[in-house]
This record gives sequence, C-alpha cells and structure tokens, in this order.
Amino acid sequence: MGDHPISVRNLNHWFGRGEARKQAIFDLSLDIAPGSLTVMVGPSGSGKTTVLTLMGCLRQVEDGSVRLLGQELQGADEPMLEALRRQLGFIFQAHNLHESLTARQNVMMGLQVHGRGDERLRNEAIEHMLELVGLGHRLDYLPGNLSGGQKQRVAIARALISGPKIVFADEPTAALDKDSGHQVVAMLKALGRERGTTTVMVTHDSRILDMADRIITLEHGRLVRDEGAVATLTD
Repeated sequence: MGDHPISVRNLNHWFGRGEARKQAIFDLSLDIAPGSLTVMVGPSGSGKTTVLTLMGCLRQVEDGSVRLLGQELQGADEPMLEALRRQLGFIFQAHNLHESLTARQNVMMGLQVHGRGDERLRNEAIEHMLELVGLGHRLDYLPGNLSGGQKQRVAIARALISGPKIVFADEPTAALDKDSGHQVVAMLKALGRERGTTTVMVTHDSRILDMADRIITLEHGRLVRDEGAVATLTD
C-alpha cells in the first residue's frame, strides 16, 4: 500500500440488522495520494458520506481494510482512534459552531485539543486564518450575527487551524457563492502544496470540480469512475 495517507481495500459496509440489513458500500478499494485534493461525487444515497466517515474514524470499519496514516482502522481501539482524529480536520455542511462563542473562540476550539502553546502566537494564527477565509472583520461576531456562508468559513478555519495531515470535507462549499467556494478549495489545494495536507471532499458542487486532482464517482455504493488517479498516484 506504500506511503499513501489513506489506503482502502475490499471495504464493505452495511446498515441495519436482520431483514432490514442493507449493504451500503461494495468492495471498495483505492489509495489516496499525499497532498492531493480528491473529490467524491455521485447521486444522493450513493455512499459518499459513509465512505468519508469510515476513512475519518467516525464510523467503525467492520469488513475490509482502511489504513489511515499507516494505522489499520479495523479493530483499532479507542485511544488509537482518538490519536488519529487529532491529526485530522473535519468540515461538515452543518457547521456545528458553538453559538455562544465568537468566531475567534470557535476557531480556538480547533487548537485546544493540541495543547495550549504560546497564547500570543495562537491568537495571531487564529486571526490570520480568519483573514484567509475573508472574516478578518468578523473576529468577535457570534454565529447568530453571521450569514450561513460566513459560519461555514469559520468552521473551515477551525478545521485548518491545527495544521491537520488530512482534511475530510462533506459539502464544504454548499453554503458559499461560487467565488467563496473557489477560494476555500484553492486554500485546501495550497495546503496540499505547501504542507502536504491531503484533502478528501464529498460534494454536489459542480462549480469546483475543475480544481480537483482526482474525481471519484460512486453509485449505489460502488466505485464506477475514477478520473485523475494516474496523475496523482505513485505506486
């Protein structure tokens, strides 16, 4: 499997029990190249978010193999999973901000799991990250005073502030206009070039597909198309 930050082999997944048990993912195998931006597309219900949560230690791997940053997830204990999660950044369509905290304080939450560090440097990093997502003028606003797109940008800043090795993003541009969406994806690509950050993104946003290094299409839980893999993978 080489040095890929994510390697998946013969992954299957089911939901439900007994007669209601339904297979959601069928025999999925793929490698994600370091520093790349991989986008998963497909109709609603095709399994995209399920694959994302399996890769991101948010759902238990029951059948097949997922290796994340060199660690096998099937059978991994909670301390190992927690240690892996601390190296990941998550961006969800539901931004999950703390409504009682300002933009600055919400982004601070993304740093707190990584230790305290120098407070002045932390504040500078937070302000810089919020400026990068276009919210330098909204540092001390509560979520209730931000638009949907602005809330999503705070969530993106929170996910990126700790310098994660991998970013998992589920519809990160859904609440953004075209220019803002492109800005966010350009930032993720820049992290790949400059820091080697690997991004896996689920999206229905066709406006950003031209920025992806690789586009994986799922239908009914199966990989049906894989565009760009040759350019980004080195076995």
